[in-house]
Amino acid sequence: MLEINKIHLGDSYKLIKQIPDKSIDCIYTDVPYLIDGGGQGNSALGKRLFKRNQSLKDSNIYNGFDYKTFINESMRVLKKLNLFIWLSKLQFIEILNEVYSYNNGNFTFDLLTWNKLNPTPGTNNTWLPDIEYCIHFREKGVKLNDGYELKSKWFTSPINKHDKDLYDHLTIKPLELVKRHLEHATQPNDLVLDCFSGSGTTCVAAKELGRRFIGIEIDPEYHKISVDRLNGITSSGQTSIFTDFDMEDGKI
Repeated sequence: MLEINKIHLGDSYKLIKQIPDKSIDCIYTDVPYLIDGGGQGNSALGKRLFKRNQSLKDSNIYNGFDYKTFINESMRVLKKLNLFIWLSKLQFIEILNEVYSYNNGNFTFDLLTWNKLNPTPGTNNTWLPDIEYCIHFREKGVKLNDGYELKSKWFTSPINKHDKDLYDHLTIKPLELVKRHLEHATQPNDLVLDCFSGSGTTCVAAKELGRRFIGIEIDPEYHKISVDRLNGITSSGQTSIFTDFDMEDGKI
């Protein structure tokens, strides 16, 4: 069994095999995205978007996601299907098909969104990139906790530039949002797994909510950032005290 309340450095497809069957209460993860290359154009902004996407490719976030292995191992280690997956719209069909093939459709799912108030204005023959998507798969018997403020399927905020600057990760999600999801769909002392833990947002959220966690991250730089983050240290080595939403300047 992988050590609990620790972020492990390594390949998630290999390390997850060390986790026993039916031992995880919830998986919450932001899988490697597939990115639609359209809409960038030749403007200065378009060139910046191209540079961002190239950076994602170079860091193995862009592709190389093994749907079948990930879903198969997730089904094996989960006590009951309780799976949050952040994904791109290009991945919907394959992930839905894989979950259905292993669970025979004995689940419900909800589409959750993060709606960004100030997205990058890439408007060259495309919609604004102002929504990110998360699917929550849930088997009968997985309890959703009460609390009206927890039950909304959408979350609205500015883009997460503040945390990106603090923890140097391109696709970091708001800590407040991750905590909301985990508080709604897990119980105190539940064990939460993040197979692609990045800057450690899931593990930080679990820790703050009194849940146990296991994180796995393959990139040594992000692994160090995430371990430091658990100890209250930013990517620049500074002690981080205020990392949540700043109501005065409207930044995350």
